[in-house]
Amino acid sequence: MSFFDDLAARIDDADSVVSVGLDADLDRIPEFLADHDLPRWAFNRRIIDATHEHAACYKPNAAFYEDADGWRALRETVAYAHGKGVPVLLDAKRGDIGNTARQYAEVLDEVDAITVNPYMGGDSLQPFLSQADAGVFVLCRTSNPGGADLQDLELATGEPLYERVAALADTWNEHGNVGLVVGATAPDELETVREIVPEIPFLVPGVGAQGGDAEAAVEHGLAAREGWPVHVGLVNSSRGIIFAGEEVGRNTVSGASGGRDPDEDAYFAAAGDAAERLQKRLNQYR
Repeated sequence: MSFFDDLAARIDDADSVVSVGLDADLDRIPEFLADHDLPRWAFNRRIIDATHEHAACYKPNAAFYEDADGWRALRETVAYAHGKGVPVLLDAKRGDIGNTARQYAEVLDEVDAITVNPYMGGDSLQPFLSQADAGVFVLCRTSNPGGADLQDLELATGEPLYERVAALADTWNEHGNVGLVVGATAPDELETVREIVPEIPFLVPGVGAQGGDAEAAVEHGLAAREGWPVHVGLVNSSRGIIFAGEEVGRNTVSGASGGRDPDEDAYFAAAGDAAERLQKRLNQYR
């Protein structure tokens, strides 16, 4: 089965389109995990325990793991998420040519999908696209304000660059494994891109801490395709879920309980609550 077939089954089983972004920032991981051999793995394990019932997918961002211990933590995280039956999308934004691209694409042996940067053209993405069972999410219209600097540039044809990227992605979708990254902070562009590519699923970031449009994310971010039991797409929140317990975590952890400290449990329970709230919020529009 392809990534999107598997994702459709997961969305159906979990009744959720929530992607939980595992941006395990060492500067924000709580103090009570500091003594662990791999604090990022210890943190992610507890986040997964708290959120997996509400998650359609996990999305670790490679930037938070690009050191020796980080890659170890990431491998443990991926294996643990798979053990819970949840696919993993690596937010790596890779894109290069030749042998470099082939090396980057080897990461798909460990994860289920990846984000890629189309700036160097279609040949730079072929090593990813050729892996028919993997998902490949192409950056199209991102959620950051500066995305407009390039993505909104008008081409000689009169179309903005992000629309051309969407149209090209449709031609690259030979194996049905292409998705697009389109931010929830640009709802009009979401609608426009959906009109260009009716059957391509979107990864929609920006609904959490960035305050994007949840209704538009669901209305335009999900796609239908023959054989899928549900409409397929992902709406991501990272900091808004995984660091939801920071206020709880400000309390002193005494360890007096002799086991998992109640404050520690409350910290991760807050992440589970945040994931559940987002799931329910998005399901209003499905």
